[in-house]
Amino acid sequence: MSQQHTSTIYQAELEDLRSAVMKMGGKVESQLRQAVLAFSESDNALAEHVLAVEKEVNQEHLNIDHMCSQIIALRQPAASDLRMLLGMIRTVSDLERIGDEASKIAQMALKSDPSRRGFLPRVHTIFQSADLAGTMLRQALDAFAREDTSEVRQIFATDMELDQHYSASVRQLITFMMEDPRTISAALDDLWVAKAIERAGDHAENIAENAIYIIEGEDVRYAHHS
Repeated sequence: MSQQHTSTIYQAELEDLRSAVMKMGGKVESQLRQAVLAFSESDNALAEHVLAVEKEVNQEHLNIDHMCSQIIALRQPAASDLRMLLGMIRTVSDLERIGDEASKIAQMALKSDPSRRGFLPRVHTIFQSADLAGTMLRQALDAFAREDTSEVRQIFATDMELDQHYSASVRQLITFMMEDPRTISAALDDLWVAKAIERAGDHAENIAENAIYIIEGEDVRYAHHS
């Protein structure tokens, strides 16, 4: 087999891998959005769908890990390609973790008692947090797809905003529980969901860091943390 032909196959393998990561990313982004909607609307059917998708996400994670391992073992990639492969392995791990958080929210949607939610005012910061986490993930995946880090660092600031929303949600929910014990059950559900969203945002931030590592070769995992 000629060197040129081998190179063509190798580039096709890398492109297939990139496509697989983006497909998994799109699925996880949708999974998170649907999980929050299922919880908000007490939609059990949608929650069950999110849990079913989680199995697909787990399998895609395993498949991509295997693809990366095979390429590293068989192609002995040069520095830039090896960096990309290592960054992809990190990225799909964080995507799988976001899928886990979405599943937690879906499970809470199934367990939560809608009849008790009438005592609890809606905590809008939770759903604002979900929008922020979804935006962070979308921006990180866009940077990865376009190989463009010009805007990806703003995700770090968004994560700080997300943390502030989470803290505000906690304070508000604790206030509700102290003022009216009837809200305790539903408020604890909301706290669980708020934490899952905050964790999803952390993983989206990790994906932004991975994009910078892949594209620029700079490891910024701790550089922007106070």
